[in-house]
Amino acid sequence: MTQDVLTSLIRPRSVAVIGASTQPGKIGYTVVKNLIEGGFSGRIYPVNPNASELLGLKVYPNVTAIPDSVDAAIITIPAKAVLPAIEECGQKGVKGLIIITSGFSEVGQKDLEQALVETAHRYGMRILGPNIVGVLSNTDRFNGSFAPFLPLPGKASLVSQSGALLIAIDAATFIRRVGFDKLISIGNMSDVDFADLITWLDQDENTSCISLYIEGFKEGRRFIEAARNARKPIIALKAGVSAHGAAAAASHTGSLAGAARVYGAAFQQAGVVQASDLDNLFDRTLALSLQPPMRGDHLLIITNGGGVGVLATDAAEKYGLPLQFAPADLQNELRQYMPEFGSPKNPVDLTGMAGADWYFDAIRHALPHSWVDGLAVLYCETAMTDPQEIAESIRRAVDESGVTDKPVAVSFVGGERSEDAMRWLVEHGIPAYGAPDIAVNALAALREFARMKETLSENFATCDANNPERARQIIAHARAEGRDVLTEIEAKEVFAAYNLPVAETRLATSEQEAVQIAHEIGYPVVMKIVSPDIIHKSDAGGVKVNIKDDAGVREAYRTILNNAKSYKPDARIHGIAVQEMAPWGTEVILGSVNDPTFGPTVMFGLGGIFVEVLKDVTFRVAPVSATQAQRMLDEIRGAPVLAGVRGEGPRDRQALAETICRYATMILDLADEVSESDANPVLVYEIGKGVKVVDARIILKKKPLK
Repeated sequence: MTQDVLTSLIRPRSVAVIGASTQPGKIGYTVVKNLIEGGFSGRIYPVNPNASELLGLKVYPNVTAIPDSVDAAIITIPAKAVLPAIEECGQKGVKGLIIITSGFSEVGQKDLEQALVETAHRYGMRILGPNIVGVLSNTDRFNGSFAPFLPLPGKASLVSQSGALLIAIDAATFIRRVGFDKLISIGNMSDVDFADLITWLDQDENTSCISLYIEGFKEGRRFIEAARNARKPIIALKAGVSAHGAAAAASHTGSLAGAARVYGAAFQQAGVVQASDLDNLFDRTLALSLQPPMRGDHLLIITNGGGVGVLATDAAEKYGLPLQFAPADLQNELRQYMPEFGSPKNPVDLTGMAGADWYFDAIRHALPHSWVDGLAVLYCETAMTDPQEIAESIRRAVDESGVTDKPVAVSFVGGERSEDAMRWLVEHGIPAYGAPDIAVNALAALREFARMKETLSENFATCDANNPERARQIIAHARAEGRDVLTEIEAKEVFAAYNLPVAETRLATSEQEAVQIAHEIGYPVVMKIVSPDIIHKSDAGGVKVNIKDDAGVREAYRTILNNAKSYKPDARIHGIAVQEMAPWGTEVILGSVNDPTFGPTVMFGLGGIFVEVLKDVTFRVAPVSATQAQRMLDEIRGAPVLAGVRGEGPRDRQALAETICRYATMILDLADEVSESDANPVLVYEIGKGVKVVDARIILKKKPLK
């Protein structure tokens, strides 16, 4: 049902313009004018109680006076009049509402905006907006907006949260040679959101690639689910990554979890290719809309100039497609289409003598080769060659190769003739760019899409909990005492309830009890202050390590108590924790935040300087499978440390990945209770020897006062 209603919004057969104006320059006038000039073949019903005719169309006093059925209503009247208009639309049986009018949640009128949605839903209607430019569809010649014209026709569709940017993109499509079938302004997302439109566009026969300009989500997990289920490539440009409503930085994770990192993780898990800027959004959209995914890492570059070949080689390494030499049989074949001083290795340098025939033969024989996964064809304009002839030979070679499942991208560097030739290539389905690094970046987008789809197709298995009821009992006890921070011992008990391998830790409330526990655990031991009011124990002088005998335990007990009382005289002190001193291992950190957009989110990184100074961490939105966790281990710059350095053996990556999986299960299961947490440090031992969580912290969500 939702898909049918969205079809009525995006591809209506009849449309009412509520607020149609007879005054040029008004939005209500412009929308009607655009519908007519765009060539919309459906029925147009202007609505205005103070007019009878507009641009040759009969004007109706209200929507209920329209004699025929109405698929969509475009609303341009003042904000205070919108709610009664929606009521009339519901009575009329309108299916969808395109609300251009502003003046709702973006200016603090959230209650009024919510009333619009509630009224629309009561009649089974959906709302696009409010505060939008409108909807444009080339297929239907439907310009239901105040954008000046329909975009350059193409196979991509764009959803934009910014109306002004959508209008600018509309105009830029003709200059950038990137066409769109649909442009959809989404505005305040009071009802229809990115997830709804992704699902609809994924089934739209006229859309091959979905492009998004995103400022924020209301329901991040819903977006992930919709994108994961989509078959078509999705590319997103996320704005506003410099500021984020992060949690208070009581843990490392809270201070490191910025919008760019968390959104990047969510996009990866959703199978969404990212664009770095607006130019990159255009460039990658062009490739993703015209070419198949690149299903392997072997990129071949064919060029007539060494300089552009070197630039492309640098770009290939930068964008995750480092070049390898072509196999001997392919090199031998390619030698036939170049002079002796050419190079068949990779890049394949046909030299400046190359004409259309050499390009044709090289491409025709290279593209079908089993080693080649993608092809970048580069051309520097010369006095001896005609760019248009080169372009036509490239297209003919691709066609005659019979290959349809490998991507090709082209770069021509030259003047107006090269620009005209690239425009011709795009019109014939081959993305073409003015610089070699841009062409390689476009191919990298096709490789990223294929990699992510391969990942999404894997079996996803989360990790089971041991005793989640026990975890909630511990949290309930802390809440009963009015606390929103668990002690370390409590936090470790919660961790243990989810099968996390914590170091044995017990509470002592006297020197003698501390000595007895130390004997039972076995020397050496570590001792720490246990206080809900002292989160950073080391700062308070509340930690002593490598204690080897009874006298050391007694001395540490007294010293830690004195330090804690000096640090925070009013601190509630539960006692002193006596903990096994785990053997040395590679330090890593796990952390979590309850992200305002995506909910429970996991951080992983190496410990020490790597997290403190270099901020070398990676994120995932929970849950996280053990397979996904393995990828997290590879994403940090310090990944080689886990492979073993300075004569040490490789670390137990499997045990670490399973620990991350269990940790993610825990924070997702306790999302309603836990604000942030960390396990720091976690010691990772050699293969087969596992990991040990040495310290644990859990900060609870603050509950509203009753």
